[in-house]
Amino acid sequence: MRPALESTDARNKLKDLSGVDIKPGENPYDSLIKACDGHAANIQALYASHRITRNAQQREKFLAPGFTELIIDPFLLRLETPELEPGFQDPRNCLVFWARPPDHIIKLASHLQRLLRKAAPDLWLMPAHRMHMTALEITHSKTPEEIARLVTLMRPAIPEVTSFTYRNRSRLVKPFISYDLSAVAVSFLPAAGEAVVSPAPVAPHPEDILHPGLLDQNTSENDKYTYHHLRRDVFEAARATGVEIASRYVVPSAHITLGRYLTQANHQTPEQRQIWIRAIEDINAWLESEVWDVTGGEYSGEWIVGQEKGLDARTGPLWYGGGRTIMLGEGF
Repeated sequence: MRPALESTDARNKLKDLSGVDIKPGENPYDSLIKACDGHAANIQALYASHRITRNAQQREKFLAPGFTELIIDPFLLRLETPELEPGFQDPRNCLVFWARPPDHIIKLASHLQRLLRKAAPDLWLMPAHRMHMTALEITHSKTPEEIARLVTLMRPAIPEVTSFTYRNRSRLVKPFISYDLSAVAVSFLPAAGEAVVSPAPVAPHPEDILHPGLLDQNTSENDKYTYHHLRRDVFEAARATGVEIASRYVVPSAHITLGRYLTQANHQTPEQRQIWIRAIEDINAWLESEVWDVTGGEYSGEWIVGQEKGLDARTGPLWYGGGRTIMLGEGF
């Protein structure tokens, strides 16, 4: 019997660096909202603090004299290199609600991938059509039979949850490259009054005309309902079905994974690691000056969650964007 593969999570814990104390049994997303008095600016500040602090920690690890190696994902390595273990299949089944990025965010994310690959040519890139942001992970690493039982419990609530973003709109802004020893992502902050710069939603649905207040939600004045409020409400709706929410982590992060490391080749020497860190920092400087709060630029970094597609109730072996959709909610 071959030894069990170790997930990168076991070696690379994603810790909450916001300082918010989550009590057992609480809705963990509500804890942060209460700590911020429900103010969008305070919530944004905690998300920003988390990603800046984590990047600083990871920079220190990459540049440390005692650096040993990257954390290579053994599951992805076998899927991408079939000769290592012919017939290998990822046994980890999950149940999640994903937010799917609209086209202008996919365009930006794909550009960021190209920039990153210049510094690390062997980086594995998430295919554009698989890009996603996890709004809520119900559970992970289960058998298909275990997941099927949970889907049966949740099925009555799935239509409401997947289309929740149609009437409850939250904005994400200020994209930024976040990274660690196993992966690299583009992360966003919940909006807090910034000017609206993203493309307008697709032409109004008849229901928008009957309920014009929906159109008013695509403004900076409505940022009091943040992405973290959305996560809180999706968590509560899922928990109300009786399922146990067993997420791997609950942190103030809104991110799309862009790539993972499958080899040590591009990061073996101190000079290579310096190049990698410098590339990330240069990209972040470009994002801040050329993408944040920019109207009419080539790239837009603002995302109104639910634009073009509602939430995606997804199941199966979906660690790398795979699996199947149970239901995709209505977009706007």
